[in-house]
Amino acid sequence: MTIKLVSTTFEHTAEIPAPCTCDDRDISPQLEWSGLPPGTLSLALIVDDPDAPDPAAPRMTWVHWVLYNIPPAATGLEQATGHDDLPAGTGEGINDWGQTGYRGPCPPVGRHRYFFKLYALDALLPDLGKPKKPDLLHAMEGHILDRAELIGTYQRSA
Repeated sequence: MTIKLVSTTFEHTAEIPAPCTCDDRDISPQLEWSGLPPGTLSLALIVDDPDAPDPAAPRMTWVHWVLYNIPPAATGLEQATGHDDLPAGTGEGINDWGQTGYRGPCPPVGRHRYFFKLYALDALLPDLGKPKKPDLLHAMEGHILDRAELIGTYQRSA
């Protein structure tokens, strides 16, 4: 069975609603998952935008949210999940604003794609402190059992 990652906030490849962006409340969307493979000991979530700063000429991938050691008993995250709402034991990494926590879409130009990537791991990762995405990816090497992806888009109105 393959992991399934969905949201009641937006459909796969559809627009992320304004409350989940910098143009409104900047709250995280609701996420839920199922179908974790046997042997899953933890989950990791990375949300990023490969279209930064301009989808016509992307130069970098902008990281919006980094979580690790999410317990496999968790089946999702509620909308507007903050630090105090995370499942016990979940570690938070640093996004490209230099902060922990979710920061939503805020593209300077054009319609960007936002990739919500959930990884099932065969290990509980050591305390990584507040890792950046590359540090988490390195720690996950050799431990990924399966992954799921949910994509949303957003373009700011003029």
